[in-house]
Amino acid sequence: MSRNNFVKAVIGVLGTIMGAVVGLPAVGYLISPALKKQESEAFIPMGPLEQYPVGVPTLFTFTRTKVNGWERTVNSYGVFVLRRSEAESDVKVLSNVCTHLSCRVNWDEAIQEYVCPCHDAFFDIEGEVVSGPPPRALDVIQSTVEDGILILDFKEG
Repeated sequence: MSRNNFVKAVIGVLGTIMGAVVGLPAVGYLISPALKKQESEAFIPMGPLEQYPVGVPTLFTFTRTKVNGWERTVNSYGVFVLRRSEAESDVKVLSNVCTHLSCRVNWDEAIQEYVCPCHDAFFDIEGEVVSGPPPRALDVIQSTVEDGILILDFKEG
C-alpha cells in the first residue's frame, strides 16, 4: 500500500467516525418523537360535587392534547354527570357520544331523554336505549369522589 493510499484510507475512516458521532444524535433527534409512548389515561378533576344538581344530567366538557411526533392535536370531549341522590357514591358519568355512529347526544329536558340528532336515537336518563338504531347503551365512564371533588378516570381509545 502506498503512502498516498494509506492517507486516503485513514482520512476515510476518521471522516466516517466523525460523521457517525455528529450524525447519529441528529438521526435520534429526528425519529425520537415517533418512538415515544402515548399517554392514554388521565384523571380529570370535574369540580365540586355540589355543582351538579341531583336528578338532572349536567354536561361537562374538557379537552385533551395528543402529541404524535411534531403533530399536536387538541380533541374536545363531553360527559353527562348524573347525580341520582345526595350520596357521593350515587353518581353516574355517561359519555355524550352515541353508540351508533358517534354523534354527540344532547339532554332534552322536555322529554327527559338523551337525543341523538343524527338518526333519531333516544336514550333514557340512565343511558339505556329507548328507540333508534344504537346497538347498546351510552358508555359509562368511571369516576370517583375525593374530598368532595368529582374526578373522571378518562381512558382514551
